[in-house]
Amino acid sequence: MTDVIPTTEESQIGDEGHYDVIVVGAGNAGFSAAHAARELGASVLLLEKAPVEDAGGNSFYTAGAYRIAFNDISDLVPLLDDETVKRLPQTVVPAYPAVDFTSDMSRITEGRNDATLTEILVSRSYDTLRWLHSKGLQFRLMYERQAYEDNGVFTFYGNLVVGSVGGGKGLIAQHTEAAVSSGVSFRYGARVTGFLRGDNGEVTGVQYTDADGAARTVSAGAVVLAAGGFESDPERRERYLGEGWSNALVRGNPGNTGEVLDMALEAGVQRFGDWGSCHSVAWDAGGPPNGGNRELTNQMTRQSYPLGIVVNREGKRFIDEGADYRNYTYARYGREILKQPEGIAFQIFDAKTRPMLRTEEYDSTPISGAQADSIEELAEKLGIAVDDFRRTVDEFNNSIVDQPFHPSVKDGRAAEVVPPKSNWALAIDTAPFYGYAVTCGITFTFGGLKVNENAQAVDESGTPIPGLYVAGEMVGGLFSGNYPGGSGLTSGAVFGRLAGSHAASLTRAGLLVS
Repeated sequence: MTDVIPTTEESQIGDEGHYDVIVVGAGNAGFSAAHAARELGASVLLLEKAPVEDAGGNSFYTAGAYRIAFNDISDLVPLLDDETVKRLPQTVVPAYPAVDFTSDMSRITEGRNDATLTEILVSRSYDTLRWLHSKGLQFRLMYERQAYEDNGVFTFYGNLVVGSVGGGKGLIAQHTEAAVSSGVSFRYGARVTGFLRGDNGEVTGVQYTDADGAARTVSAGAVVLAAGGFESDPERRERYLGEGWSNALVRGNPGNTGEVLDMALEAGVQRFGDWGSCHSVAWDAGGPPNGGNRELTNQMTRQSYPLGIVVNREGKRFIDEGADYRNYTYARYGREILKQPEGIAFQIFDAKTRPMLRTEEYDSTPISGAQADSIEELAEKLGIAVDDFRRTVDEFNNSIVDQPFHPSVKDGRAAEVVPPKSNWALAIDTAPFYGYAVTCGITFTFGGLKVNENAQAVDESGTPIPGLYVAGEMVGGLFSGNYPGGSGLTSGAVFGRLAGSHAASLTRAGLLVS
């Protein structure tokens, strides 16, 4: 894999003119749209708000995980790198058929997911990953994140197994290399300010300011919006998500501030999905407030909480750490942390569980936490109410049912306290003790725009707006309150591919997009 990032000077050729397809946003969804359009021979211009050194959208900050439906491990083999294939004899990967993926989408969102969009996401998930692989993207099994080892055998859990080689950084590098090789044109530092419209309301291009602040216009047969949500704007978070959300730390791209969403709404696109909820995680309490760390990226999440307990400043538990596999709870637990005093919580482990934590997250530096030889000393170091914390730990330890511990399955080893811990309950009783301070890290917002089965933006009557498409986190209706881990990147690739293909097929044929 080669890190190919086009420079501004190389990319900004012909500042004005006409392209078959313009793509707004250089993350996973935008690149997928660009690949699909170029595949059909369309000329493609990719506009990215960030400068080249900060490009990649939220995708850059992810672990690169894709949730896909598959019937057997043999389905995955054609996607996997050689290193993974060599490990398969010592690997157990449960099947994840489409019916289970569909069920998870409904279960995790409590039925608030759009059925049509979900069917498209699930049914196209596997084929879309194979398509990305055909473009040169490389994938692997995520042993260090999604499997536990027992006697040399690695068993995967939570139905999230495939990730990009190199994580989010590798994903964007590979996407960029594929786009450059296929002839996509780039503009970095390009902030879209409006749409060009035809006599019949069709979208015929965009207005933008370039990296030097100069106003530009460029026309196109179609425009694909893949510019993300509004999670990086504190005012919009307070307006849509509610009081206190301005205090959340931004996990990913600082440029996702929602202005392109607003432009689309003003252009008549129908608002859709749950604008009052988002993807938010347990994030290192010492992280930067207004954008993720491009060096550590996803290493600042703290996602081994199912192995321990989580308490607030008052020393009280407030979630069921073992309610489900991490992949189905982590995206909603950030908001539960935000509700706690000072918006802070502490993940607690002991000497038995510390070796099982994700090394890339809990061994990263800097990290907000402490180690101590007693519960009382740990509480003092972390600023937790000592007596109440001691009481919480004792009550938890004394309530654990006598069941075998199995981290790769829902083992029923519960702690019968309030709130309960439904699985993976191990006593916090062996020194040294470890505590990690976490807060709410917001990833992306769930509210977005209405699209049809071709990823075309539709108006309030459900009629497609000619020439306008939507992909990625701007698509509303898939997620609400929570989401199954890894389905965000999959959605971006699926709807990006749909948007790019449909836009290119019509514009190249000289047809009115409708």
